[in-house]
Amino acid sequence: MTELDQAPDGRLEADVTIERFADQGRCVTHIDGRVVFVRFALPGEKVRVRIDEPHNRKDRFWTAEVTKVYDASEYRVDPSWPLAGPLAWGGGVGGADLTHVSLEGQLAWKKASIEDQLKRIGKMDSPDVPVLRVPEDEETGGLNWRTRVEFIADEDGRVSMRRRESHERVQITDMPLASKQALAVAEHVHLFERTFEPNAHIRITAPEPRDGQTDVLTSGNWSLLVNHELMDGHEYVRERVELPDEKACEYSVLASGFWQMHRMAPQVLAADVLTQLSERANVPDNGIVWDLYSGSGLFTMPVASRIVPNGRVLAIEGAEPAVESAIRNAKRNNVQNVTEVAGDVLLTLRGLKKTEGLAHFARPDAVVLDPPRAGAGRKVVERIAASRTASVVYVSCDPASLARDIAVFRELGYELSFIHAHDIYPMTHHVETVAVLSRV
Repeated sequence: MTELDQAPDGRLEADVTIERFADQGRCVTHIDGRVVFVRFALPGEKVRVRIDEPHNRKDRFWTAEVTKVYDASEYRVDPSWPLAGPLAWGGGVGGADLTHVSLEGQLAWKKASIEDQLKRIGKMDSPDVPVLRVPEDEETGGLNWRTRVEFIADEDGRVSMRRRESHERVQITDMPLASKQALAVAEHVHLFERTFEPNAHIRITAPEPRDGQTDVLTSGNWSLLVNHELMDGHEYVRERVELPDEKACEYSVLASGFWQMHRMAPQVLAADVLTQLSERANVPDNGIVWDLYSGSGLFTMPVASRIVPNGRVLAIEGAEPAVESAIRNAKRNNVQNVTEVAGDVLLTLRGLKKTEGLAHFARPDAVVLDPPRAGAGRKVVERIAASRTASVVYVSCDPASLARDIAVFRELGYELSFIHAHDIYPMTHHVETVAVLSRV
């Protein structure tokens, strides 16, 4: 039985051995038969942990955090961003919950997490999910990748981040995960020296320049938003996605809106979707493709121009500003075979056959979907399956919701024919997975 000690501040502590990876950047141990999810741990380690408050001895599980390491894992490294490390070591701000893990260890963690979700929720036997690193991240040690960074102003108006388990805001003078372009903008606007209205929400957007493009400061392709209002720079920023055929897609997106934040993620994911459609979906060039949760058209444009140049793409997105951007992006890329719909994905699919101008989209040759973290959900999956499409390319940012939706697809006559993941969120537990489901 693990002995619980009481620290001077009244918190419970214990020496434990960490058993395995879990989700949400935590690992699992047991104390007196109770499951404990531990932050900043690694499997096989002997550590001292402090139990989070509030806690009750009748709770089914506890959460805790490492305060001391006695026997370290081969994957453990000194925190690459100490301020994001354990509270006991002077850390506590969010944003890098795997800062104590080597890059190889992060890949192993994410692989184990995805496979565990597919087993438990997806009801799959022995799934094997390779996790691929973005090559450029090796050079930067997993840092300098975020093209969008957000902060909050503390009570004195200084740029800060919240410390876990408290209302305290920690003033910061650097952001190691921010891309070099984003840091250049921060320096340009004197972000870490100036003051803002207390509690203000602050966001910097700095698209990554591609070959032939100048840096963001020279081009003016950046923005500083405060409380979602433009303070400096431009309301819309330009993104270029270079693809394997050497032809680029050009995008204009709201600086305040959603876009893949890793500087290489738009290229990596767009190229992957094209590869899966080309090699596994076998879509005819005059076919029909649905692009669900299509955003500003990251996948829509290359799919329309390269996969079905003589066919049609139906793009459905719930956020009207993103749809407006997608329409402009189609014109910018001279893509004329896309129908953009602003509306709820499920409601749009339900009314597809009865909606003027959309009925001919009812039988797609393939479906691409990139839903929010909550996933597509059973009802959307049922609509996709009812279309009898041959292939589904599912891009997911959450292994648990992906596993749940895969289980529904399998129940409805599809098999998982391909899956792998991209580590486009280094130093965090997040991961992007690309799966192909084929109708049996």
